Amino acid sequence: MFRLEGSRVLAVDMTGDAVKAKNGAMVAYDGRMSFKKLTGGGEGLRGMVTRRITGEQMTVMEVKGHGTCWFADRAAEINLVDLQGDKLYVESSNLLATDAGLRTGTTFTGLRGASQGNGLFTTTVEGRGQAAIMSDGPAVVLRVSPQYPLVVDPGAYIAHQGDVRQTFQSGVTFRTFLGEGGGEAFQIRFEGNGLVYVQPSERNTVAGDV
Repeated sequence: MFRLEGSRVLAVDMTGDAVKAKNGAMVAYDGRMSFKKLTGGGEGLRGMVTRRITGEQMTVMEVKGHGTCWFADRAAEINLVDLQGDKLYVESSNLLATDAGLRTGTTFTGLRGASQGNGLFTTTVEGRGQAAIMSDGPAVVLRVSPQYPLVVDPGAYIAHQGDVRQTFQSGVTFRTFLGEGGGEAFQIRFEGNGLVYVQPSERNTVAGDV
């Protein structure tokens, strides 16, 4: 169903099936389509409540019909991820579209330092099918292995999958060395066996400019 036209436009061919996508991301379609807004973006009432409490917001629409839809969002680069019954953890702002059969939810991923006690939450996508994730610039896929754990700047993190343990640790960044850091600097450490997607650009995070 999913194919890329260039690196910044996702085309989805549908023959009566459906796709879930970020609200407002459709740029064109042909054929006969129906559209429905899905409140909350998660599965069921628990997903809706969790998102409201945590601020992990993702407004989703369901597109169903016969024809082709094209999706894009602010000229972001798009990457396709094939799921074979496993789970993808992705920042909600980086999730563009999923097969309608994939389940979405929210998971607690840790605390951002004991001083504030702020929780961090990530959107999950699981099942069998395809997901399209976005990045600010071409994404890089890095492998995590038991011999080689990976440490990532949270501002560059997009998503991860596989048998991976995620923890948060205090640290420094290049901006800290340059005297441009703001807030409490921290890093994300990944151990285990899997893949981590990062982007060549840093966003502002709950830790400030890191």
